[in-house]
Amino acid sequence: MGRRDGGADEKGEPGTVVTPSAEFPPLDEQELGALRRIGEQWRAAGPSRPSGDLPIDPTLRRHPGEPAPGRFGRLAPIAMFQVGEPGELVATEPANVPGTRLGRELGRLRRALFGPPLRSTAVLYERMRKLVALPVLSSDLLSSVAYGPEAMLAVLVLAGSGALGLSLPLAAVLAVLMVAVGLSYRQTVVAYPHGAGSYVVATDNLGARPGLAAAAGLMVDYVLTVAVSVAAGVHAVTSAMPRLAEFAVPLGVLTIAVLLAGNLRGVRAAGNLFVWPTYAFVFALLAVLVVGYARAGARDFAPVAPPPVPVVEGVGLLLVLRAFASGAVSMTGIEAVSNAVPAFRPPEWRNARTTLGWMVGMLVLLFVGLTVLIHLNGLVPTPEATLLSQLARATFPAGPWYGIVQATTALILLLAANTAFAGFPRLLFFMARAGHAPRRFLHMGDRLAFSDGLVALALAAGVVFVAFRGYTESLIPLYAVGVFLAFTLSQAGMVVHWHRRRGRGWRRRAVVNAVGGTLSGLVLVTAAFSKFTEGAWVVVLAVPLLVLLSLAIHRHYRMLNRSLALHPSPDGPGPATAPAPLPGAAEPGAPGEAQELPQQVRHLVVVPVARLNRAALRALAYAVSLGQPTLAVHIAPEDPEADRFREQWRAWGDHVRLETIVSPYRAVIGPLAHYLEALHTTRPEVLLTVVVPEVVVRSRWHRPLHSRTEQRLRRALRPLPGVVVTNLPVHLDH
Repeated sequence: MGRRDGGADEKGEPGTVVTPSAEFPPLDEQELGALRRIGEQWRAAGPSRPSGDLPIDPTLRRHPGEPAPGRFGRLAPIAMFQVGEPGELVATEPANVPGTRLGRELGRLRRALFGPPLRSTAVLYERMRKLVALPVLSSDLLSSVAYGPEAMLAVLVLAGSGALGLSLPLAAVLAVLMVAVGLSYRQTVVAYPHGAGSYVVATDNLGARPGLAAAAGLMVDYVLTVAVSVAAGVHAVTSAMPRLAEFAVPLGVLTIAVLLAGNLRGVRAAGNLFVWPTYAFVFALLAVLVVGYARAGARDFAPVAPPPVPVVEGVGLLLVLRAFASGAVSMTGIEAVSNAVPAFRPPEWRNARTTLGWMVGMLVLLFVGLTVLIHLNGLVPTPEATLLSQLARATFPAGPWYGIVQATTALILLLAANTAFAGFPRLLFFMARAGHAPRRFLHMGDRLAFSDGLVALALAAGVVFVAFRGYTESLIPLYAVGVFLAFTLSQAGMVVHWHRRRGRGWRRRAVVNAVGGTLSGLVLVTAAFSKFTEGAWVVVLAVPLLVLLSLAIHRHYRMLNRSLALHPSPDGPGPATAPAPLPGAAEPGAPGEAQELPQQVRHLVVVPVARLNRAALRALAYAVSLGQPTLAVHIAPEDPEADRFREQWRAWGDHVRLETIVSPYRAVIGPLAHYLEALHTTRPEVLLTVVVPEVVVRSRWHRPLHSRTEQRLRRALRPLPGVVVTNLPVHLDH
């Protein structure tokens, strides 16, 4: 894939830049060369632009009289455009207003919810500074310390209270893993300053399929991040207010909708909305640690004996590995900064690296500090209250601080999903750029956010949340497999990256990434095997299915690119050899849809006529004005009606060749479509242009009163190559 898919080397060579123009990739040198040769063939056939002025000034500078208000409102349509650079017009904001009353009302509602649309030039100002990026991108990572230590201890407690002491060495190993992966991603951010996500790195260094596997793992992780975070936050709320427990699922769906609405307002607006809850949660936990260790120091840090717990399972290697994998869920979200490098203010890579360093430092401090403090207080997991709630109660037995800790915990768990809303759309952007995801994910919405990706994430997370009824315990086993698959492939890709570049200090950097990849791979294998029957099989199955889906999408786009690629005509500007022309037609040109030069296109205009009224005559006049051979077709249900129509045609003057088809079964669309197909089959090099008059009514309530034949005909003819359907609107006066 190379640089075009988003990579850049450690010297900062440009890669994929997230801009609104990403939907319109430039032509490469080969395509430009083909375009120039095709242009020469156009020029060889004579002037392509007719002499004389256009009947309308395209710059809108010359118009007769005063401009009158249009159907969009009081502002004249001409005033909706401003003259920009030479040969360029700029559409103003009113030009985006829909023409219908319902559309305008929906536009006002959309503006009230999400804010006014932003100009494309504002994309740079929508980026985040470090103080905003830190809470926005770390909310998932830091909130996981609310349930990560508990998930680890919930496995160890199966071996009895005596096994809880293993939490300390496991926390130390996990801290090493956090630092190793954090350092690895800091190096990745420098090497790929325009987007250092696992998909980009793995694709660039390991190939398309490993890159897609990393992307699939991240997509699953992002969806589960939203579902798990919302489920944990709702559980914290319903624990404090049990009467709301029966409304847990609607509350979770409402939370996802609020997160979606906040992120649709744009990156900067979403950051301003979600910045304070993260900082409040961090300060609350720091207060717990300071006061908790002060109390422990008063008793010389002597640990309190935990209550006796029955032994369910003996201490063994499998139990320890399961506990290690469960505690590793605290690392989910550590890759968020690498995926969102383009969302930082310049210099992007430096600000991203600094933010990532602060995130990893805070994670290690909070995770290790809470794990040790839980051990010193002799706390064990219980179904009645979370470990963090027990620790807060033991640290602050009186006063408002317990309530503050619980409130900030519930809030950060609910908003931790915002990290996924920041990363998931950008991942789809990079995949769509490479042709592995639908290209609609390249589009930026009114507020310069990837609206389609945000909506897709909200829908997927909502389905998962509802399917599991909001139970956190059922979702966590699915959590670690996808994200650590992405970690492992990303770090392996970076080892290959350094080995290929062999720049200064490449061995040291490769060792750092190799250590991070090895430890991540250990967690991946452990989680996949130990939690397979608990639900990890869903992720193990989903990842290859997503890879196959992405490959199928890529095959489609590759076929599309081959079909639409520019190829100069091998025959030059002259017409190709073909059978004798129809009466009144010019010499035939290129067959099928290979007509790319004006001199190759041969026309036959077909006008279906039901009745000779103003709409039909207007369609006939339009067809004849094109200066091409024209054929009128009438479908009659029986012979008397066909004879009657021919008499009316002769009364009109028989100005256009008429072909009458009798349809004894009274069908219209089928016989007409098959007749046009037969015409195309006899002369596939002739382009059929079907002009269909369409009556346009002002009120949507009048639409059911019309048969909408033109729409059904368009659908019937769409599969036919070499057939163009043109609707000629006829607006009713009243």
